[in-house]
Formats: sequence, structure tokens, C-alpha cells
Amino acid sequence: MATAGEWIEGARPRTLPNAVAPVVAGVGAAIALDGFSWSRSILALLVSLALIVGVNYANDYSDGIRGTDENRVGPLRLVGSGVAKPKAVLAAALVSLGLAGVLGLVLLAISGLWWLLAMGAVCILGAWFYTGGKKPYGYYGFGEIAVFVFFGLAGVLGTVYVQAGQLSWTALGCAVAVGSFSTGVLTANNLRDIPTDVESGKRTLATRLGDQGTRRLYLVLVAVPYIASVLLAFVTPWALLGLLTAPLLLKSVKAVGGGAQGRALIPALRDTGFAMLGWAVLTAVALAL
Repeated sequence: MATAGEWIEGARPRTLPNAVAPVVAGVGAAIALDGFSWSRSILALLVSLALIVGVNYANDYSDGIRGTDENRVGPLRLVGSGVAKPKAVLAAALVSLGLAGVLGLVLLAISGLWWLLAMGAVCILGAWFYTGGKKPYGYYGFGEIAVFVFFGLAGVLGTVYVQAGQLSWTALGCAVAVGSFSTGVLTANNLRDIPTDVESGKRTLATRLGDQGTRRLYLVLVAVPYIASVLLAFVTPWALLGLLTAPLLLKSVKAVGGGAQGRALIPALRDTGFAMLGWAVLTAVALAL
């Protein structure tokens, strides 16, 4: 039976910046539109956190029962390591995704934007079918696109819209930047896992692009947010504050660009997540000034 610490590790807390950053950036864009709401911001954050925890438990369950996590490098896999029963991890995933759904309904009830229910349903289904179901799209190279859409476009733009009732080019710029960061995290993760994914037959985008192609993709993705900072500076020069997070990526860029393998790539996941969160916070502050 898994301990509380193992359940927490199984939730993969290092991925939480992927849930927090889009909401923070969205709050900044909403403030720029004079549409900020504490209650809606907090609810959006809780939905995002519950969703990513649900995704992580769902991935643990689905990969575990398929046996694709047996030789995986990285954080503890509850099912793959045998410390938790598959049914228990499945229950944790469903509870987390269910909580995201309930909180999302509360947010829609407060905002009155019931037509966004369809988007919420797609997000929850996307969380499950990433590695769940008979033909999980994450096994066919579509995981990066889904992360960009769900934790970039939907996360940021949804946060803005439920508060301000409108969108802006600034909001879109933030969404593209955060989505690129978040996709960069997944790309670094899948780069690390290429050997084991090939062995298990998991056809991620990284296995399709190959080692060098995946490294180039990562470098492009982490450059996009800083291009966005320069473009957002035409809205407010304070947006250049986002550039201050670039040094956080120096070791990651060196590791990925220099051919690091396996566990040597784990810091790249962490540092990319921290850079994303820092960028979101500084950009939100810039838009609020």
C-alpha cells in the first residue's frame, strides 16, 4: 500500500507549474482588460490544479497497466513500481478529474458562460485519453499539441474570458508563450524517454522526430516566450521583465543542446517549469502595472 508521500510523488508535484502558469498569465491579461475577479481566478486555478493531478494519475494508471512504465527513468510510478493497486490509482484519477469538473461548473455558474461547458468537457476527456482508452493520442505523437492547446490556449484564454468576458491580442500572446513553455516541458520529458518509449512501442512525437529533431524542437519552444516578451513590450515596456527568467534555462539549453541523456535531462524539466512560472508571474505583474 502506497504511503502518503508516495501518493504525493505520484501526483508529480513538479508538473504543477504547468497548471499555475496559465492561470497567472491569464490573470495578468484580464487585469489589462479591467476584468479581474479574485473568486474566478481562484476557481480557475483550482480547476487547473485538479486537472493536472488527474492527468498525472490517469497517465500513471494507463501506462502502468500497459507495462510501459516498467523501465522508465524519472519520478515514481505508482502502478509501474507496484506500490499501489491499479484500481486505487484509477480512483484517484477519477476523483481529481471529477473535482476539476465540479469546480469548473461552479466557475461557469458564477460567470454565466455556460457555453464554455463544451470546452471544459473536452479538457477532461483530453486528460483521460492522453494515455487512456484503446488508442491514446499521446501514443501517436499528439501529446505536445494537446498540451499546447489545453495548458496554453485553453488555460490562459479561458482564465481571461471567464473574468473579462472578452479576449485580446495580449492574452493570445501570453497563451502562445505559456503553451510553448508547457510543451517544452513535455518535449524534454519525452526526449529523456525515447529509448524506453521505442522499446514499449509508444510512438510519441519525440520518437517520430528522433533524438536530434526533438532537441531542436525543445530549443525552439523555449525561445518562443522570449520573442513574445519582446512583442508584448509594444503593449507595455514592463513586459520585458519576462526576459529576466532566461538565465533559468541556460543549463537546460546546454544539456538538451549538448546531447545529455536519461537522468541528466531531469533538471531540464524542472528548470523549464520554473522558468515558465517565473515568466508568467513577471508578465502578469507587467500587465497589471
